[in-house]
Amino acid sequence: MGRELPLNRTRNIGIMAHIDAGKTTLTERILYYTGKTYKIGEVHEGTAEMDWMVQEKERGITITAAATTTFWKNTRINIIDTPGHVDFTIEVERSLRVLDSAIAVFDGVAGVEPQSETVWRQADRYHIPRICFVNKMDRIGADYDRCIRMIREKLHARPLPLQIPMGVEDKFSGVVDLVHMKSILWTNLLGEEFSEVEIPAEFLDSARAHREAMIEALAEFDDTLMEKFVEGAEISPDEVKKAVREATLRSALFPVFCGSALKNKGVQPVLDAIVEYMPSPRDVKSVQGHNPRDYEEMITREASDKEPFTALVFKIMSDTYVGKLAFIRVYAGHVKAGDVVMNVSEKKRERIGRILRMHANDREDVQEIYTGDIAAIVGLKTARTGDTLAEENAQVLLERMDFPDPVISIAIEPKTKADQDKMSAALKRLEEEDPTFRVKTDQDTGQNIISGMGELHLEIIIDRLTREFNVSANIGKPQVAYKETITKPVTMEHRYERQIAGKNQVGHVILAMEPLKPGTGLIFEQKLKNNEIPPLFIPHIESGVRDAMEAGVLAGYRMVDIKVTLTGGAYNESDAVDVAYRIAATMAVKDGARKGEPTLLEPVMKLELVVPDEYMGDVINDVNTRRGKIDKIDVRGQLKVIDAFVPLSEMFGYATSLRSLTQGRASHTLQFHHYDLVPRTITDTIVARLMGRIV
Repeated sequence: MGRELPLNRTRNIGIMAHIDAGKTTLTERILYYTGKTYKIGEVHEGTAEMDWMVQEKERGITITAAATTTFWKNTRINIIDTPGHVDFTIEVERSLRVLDSAIAVFDGVAGVEPQSETVWRQADRYHIPRICFVNKMDRIGADYDRCIRMIREKLHARPLPLQIPMGVEDKFSGVVDLVHMKSILWTNLLGEEFSEVEIPAEFLDSARAHREAMIEALAEFDDTLMEKFVEGAEISPDEVKKAVREATLRSALFPVFCGSALKNKGVQPVLDAIVEYMPSPRDVKSVQGHNPRDYEEMITREASDKEPFTALVFKIMSDTYVGKLAFIRVYAGHVKAGDVVMNVSEKKRERIGRILRMHANDREDVQEIYTGDIAAIVGLKTARTGDTLAEENAQVLLERMDFPDPVISIAIEPKTKADQDKMSAALKRLEEEDPTFRVKTDQDTGQNIISGMGELHLEIIIDRLTREFNVSANIGKPQVAYKETITKPVTMEHRYERQIAGKNQVGHVILAMEPLKPGTGLIFEQKLKNNEIPPLFIPHIESGVRDAMEAGVLAGYRMVDIKVTLTGGAYNESDAVDVAYRIAATMAVKDGARKGEPTLLEPVMKLELVVPDEYMGDVINDVNTRRGKIDKIDVRGQLKVIDAFVPLSEMFGYATSLRSLTQGRASHTLQFHHYDLVPRTITDTIVARLMGRIV
């Protein structure tokens, strides 16, 4: 059995945006108009196909990236609908890693919001071509031109409007297509039927001005277009489309469309744009990976079914019916159910049990998948997010993904003995699924400590424990994931000497430690002047340094942002043992941390507040009392937008506090920004509390 459609008729696309901009609503319309579903699902009614988790239906938000496949104009479109909430930003990250293009959805009223910026930067990092869809043009306060200005100013991108709206708010009736110079009107309630008519006189001048600006922007990327533009010659729609595609594939320009997904207007032109302007797997750069036997050597895999099979696992999911699902993107070659492949990352053979095409959480068995396909595999035992699957005799190791460290922790313990084993198994499965969720056991109390990206993230995890895995648990209060560092340079010498079974074991090191700027992590160097210690022992000394960094001297948090340099030591051939050097290095770092004036680092969050003018003073005072720093204040219509940086420890329960301060009229968005030094007095209080001196 061969592939249904040629590779150049495949599109892998993500839908990304700030929470509540209308991603899932847009996806539901796409599925309806392409015939994938027979009924439009609504987020607010809990009937959206793509929001299939119980928690998603209840909250009306997307939590997990859902994949589906549909067809439009003889083109297969693989879609991933990603979450907009900052706590689930990893879902966007790992989806963008395997996608070729994306639709960025913007709220026509709010424009570019904080999470819009985050996902846009993520897409920039993976060099993904995008089209923009300005949604909610029917809402009060919608402003298309302002949205385009915000894309330019906040995202530092070059938007290319290919449409302008016909009216706004309750007068929004359709769009003007600047490529064909026609207006498009939707004629029935469900939006399947639309007609192309001449542009009404009231919109004609604006349409001509916008089309001229569009041609002028495109002329930079197409010499033929430039000549015609300068001469004032007629430019055909096909010539415009060719130039738009060229500029879009280079991520030089980002086509902008508008509409109202909820009111079923403006969706079909976006589908046409996916087919006409977005890249197929052939149009993007060939994937490169490392030779697993010689990491320095790079191997290129062309997007072709004839190449050796190469795929990346980008998501692991537990399914009640079929067990562990591994979502993969095939970059080259093809694979059949029953084939044996290599998990190159783990150096283990894996058998492909079943291959499933997913539609949210519905499954369809297929026998074979090809280059450019996104599918789920059943039967992989060792696979984790970021692993590479390849043919055993043609191995390649694709770049792994980077995952942020969690910023918030809570203690969790089973209510009964029967829940103990169930909880361990459930937490292990959830940790496999989500690389930003961590589980560890507190050595002192024996409690399980779970960590995640925010309060909502952990709330969903606990909800899933109770419902999916039937685990009853007691939950502690949220704790901030602090880190430790030093604030002054020190040099420490440590000689470790023990006699074991009548034999001396000696390790002797001198280490210089100095603080680094936040976010640097750990840097280890060796600057031995006279090779006092043989090279054989250096890796063991580094391991000892890394061991010590795992638990700081103040409160047991991980130490970061320190440079450790091995500057000296001693070596005696008869007594030197690698374990002794490792222990000596650990002890030296611990001693150095105590003398280097240690302090805590705390996660600082970027807070965006949208507040009516009359509550401005109260809200700013409240931010100041929470040790917040106001960054800037903007105006958005009748509202003020306040950007601030506030320590996470001061933000628990903030939603309730803000509601009472502003009679529920303000909204806020919180996302992790950086780690910063904790003031000395607060450090002492935190350490005292953690050491049990304050109950």
